[in-house]
Amino acid sequence: MLIGVISDTHIPSRSYEIPEKVFEVFKGVDLILHAGDVETPDVIRKLEEIAPVTAVCGNCDGNIGLNEYEILSIDNLTIGLTHGVVYPKGDEQQLYYKAKELNVDILISGHTHQALIKQIDDILLLNPGSPTQPRLSDPTVMLLEIKDSNVDAQIIKVGQPTCKALDFSQFRR
Repeated sequence: MLIGVISDTHIPSRSYEIPEKVFEVFKGVDLILHAGDVETPDVIRKLEEIAPVTAVCGNCDGNIGLNEYEILSIDNLTIGLTHGVVYPKGDEQQLYYKAKELNVDILISGHTHQALIKQIDDILLLNPGSPTQPRLSDPTVMLLEIKDSNVDAQIIKVGQPTCKALDFSQFRR
């Protein structure tokens, strides 16, 4: 199974749209997982033009009807999907314990806007980064291939950030 993984799109508050490169990378995937900070169901609908989408609520999502986490079983592996709001931000030990709490083999999170592939003991931690709002990194998504209980995760660069221009006119004197 080929899975597209995305997070922290922040549309429409911080970006106008998902970069076209994301749709090219996700062409042919069987499933898309969105690890939160979707902001509008329109993002999910747009991604559903490619493949079915499972998404979770991020800290910037408000009440758009998404759960805090989802658990999926794929090819004898259990995958947890959460936004990953832990403090300090991105703390891998806390994400590891969240994976243990959810009883999953793989934990996919977002929130940091930085891509991550890290194995800690029996848990694989994944973060696709952000295709629109990267922090100290390139805009990225992830492809995850699961076959015969083997996992291949790849971080894919998808171009330039798509930040909205800030309007400082209200601060001028």
